[in-house]
Order: sequence, then C-alpha cells, then structure tokens
Amino acid sequence: MAAIMRRAVCRLAAGRAFSVSSANCAKVSVLGASGGIGQPLSLLLKQSTLIDELSLYDIANTVGVAADLSHIESKAQVKGYVGESELEECLKGSNIVVIPAGMPRKPGMTRDDLFNINAGIAKSLAEACARTCPEAMICIISNPVNSTVPIAAEVYKKAGVYDPKRIFGVTTLDVVRANTFIAELKGTPVEQTQCPVIGGHAGITILPLLSRVEPSVQFTDEERQALTVRIQNAGTEVVEAKAGGGSATLSMAYAGARFAFALLQAMNGAKNVVECSMVDSDVTELPFFSTPLVLGRNGVEKNLGIGTINDFEKEGLEKLKGELNASIEKGIKFANQ
Repeated sequence: MAAIMRRAVCRLAAGRAFSVSSANCAKVSVLGASGGIGQPLSLLLKQSTLIDELSLYDIANTVGVAADLSHIESKAQVKGYVGESELEECLKGSNIVVIPAGMPRKPGMTRDDLFNINAGIAKSLAEACARTCPEAMICIISNPVNSTVPIAAEVYKKAGVYDPKRIFGVTTLDVVRANTFIAELKGTPVEQTQCPVIGGHAGITILPLLSRVEPSVQFTDEERQALTVRIQNAGTEVVEAKAGGGSATLSMAYAGARFAFALLQAMNGAKNVVECSMVDSDVTELPFFSTPLVLGRNGVEKNLGIGTINDFEKEGLEKLKGELNASIEKGIKFANQ
C-alpha cells in the first residue's frame, strides 16, 4: 500500500509544479484562506498544475492574500473573496472545497473546547456549499473534525443533496506524523514509510496501525505504547512548543494539500489512489470512521476497512469508540438544533 499511496500524492518537492498532468483542471476553493493554515495551504495549492482556478474566502484579508499568491509563476488563477456576501460567488463551480476555517487550538485547550466556536462556522460554511456547489468534494479540516464532519453531513441531508462519497474529514496529518515519527525511531526512509491511521482525529480516537507499517518494522511493547501516545498527542506537542503562538498550522497545511492533491489525481482518472479519511462508514457500528479509502472520480470508490490488526490495536479500537461516538453525536445534535 505504501507505494500506491505515495504515487497518489503530488509530491511536495522542489520545482514549480506538484503534479504530473494538467488534464481536466479544476476549481479549488479554500474557506478560511487568510488564517494560519489557510495561507500556507493556499500557497501549496497554487503550485499544482491540476488547478486552474484557486478561489480564496475568509472574513478578512483574502484580497491581499490572493494578490500575493497571484504573482507566483504557476497556472492557477487566484481570486480573493471577503465576507458572507461574497461566499457563494467564491464557491460557484468549485470541484473541491477545502475548509480550514475556525479558531485554532491554544495551550490548555482540547479540540472539544473548540466546539462551541467552530461548530457554528462549520455549519454555516457547509450550508453555503450545499446551496452553491453540492457536487463538490468537501474536505473538512476545521476542528473538532470528529464533530464537524457529522455537522456537514447533516446539513447536506437537510438540503437533500447528501452524497456520503463526497464529504471527507481530513485526518491526513495523523498519517504524516506517524510516518515521520516511525522513520525517526527506526531509521527507515521517511518518504517510503507508510502507516495507516484509523478512527478519528483527536486524542485516543487516533489509532495508528503500527503492525501494518510499510516497509515492515518491529516494535517493542514500550516503543509501541510510546509511539502511539506521541502520535495521538502530537497536536498538543506543537501547541505547547509554540507557547501561545498558535497550533499545528504548517504541517496541517501540508497534510491538507496532500489530501487535496490525491483527490485531484483520482478525479483525473489515476488508479489506486489511497488515503485515510474520516467518512460516512459502515466499517464499525459508528456512523463515521477514518480508514484507508480508494479515491476515484466521484469521491470514495472503495472503503478498504480496518484490515488485520494485533491485540494492542484491537484494545485501542474498543477504547476509542466511546469518545468518538460522543463527538459524532454532539455534532449531529448541533446540526439539528
């Protein structure tokens, strides 16, 4: 799976373009484009030859961000939109919408603490997408993802336009972190290391499947426990290191771009494009769950499920279900108020 997943991604490397093909170019909209994630995410997206229109929205400063990005020597045309009155114009004709909008996490805050602020933002943006570009792929970064994805799904159901194959919770950062930490610990080439991560996108709901790392490596019980906890708490590691100066914005921008590029490749006909994402799922008894997915022209082509896991991971899977289900139910309840 490692080679397949790596081929799916337009590599973030030196050079002017991230992708190898410019066929069937797309319009991508970023909602929250002026923020700590939105700006570097938009910069990465601007460099893809698979994007010919990059549409940026926020409540302030997007005209300046768009002007800055428009000077970059790549094909995507960039335009900024400011305020609710310009949101639908921003979204018209979008093929992919990436949503990093919302309040970032601060020291001492959990993702759940963000709920009261970010839930309303996620709901209003999902409503605009459902009205304006209901067939677009929706990539939700706004935390808490364990709740904002169910919120968006409920909004689309109410609007009568719900397609479970097109709404994604971007959990890619958990995979990126797992790959990085494993490579550091075991000395494997990071660009070849691949670890699937399942569950959700907060604390113990993040479950790296260390038994399925490719290329295969062995862990002691102590290494497995410590590495799992580090991956689960990696967001807090960054928040504390920044000491009030923000959360994981740059690595999240990278992960969001990686997922968007994978979608773009799949929508352009690439085969065997695999990424983990939190989606409407019947893999467990929970209605939403992150697992490896095969992406296609219309979104989720196939859910690859959990697969074979060891006893440590089975225990982690059972432990995460209660917390993840509570977050999902909280989002559903909010959306239906």
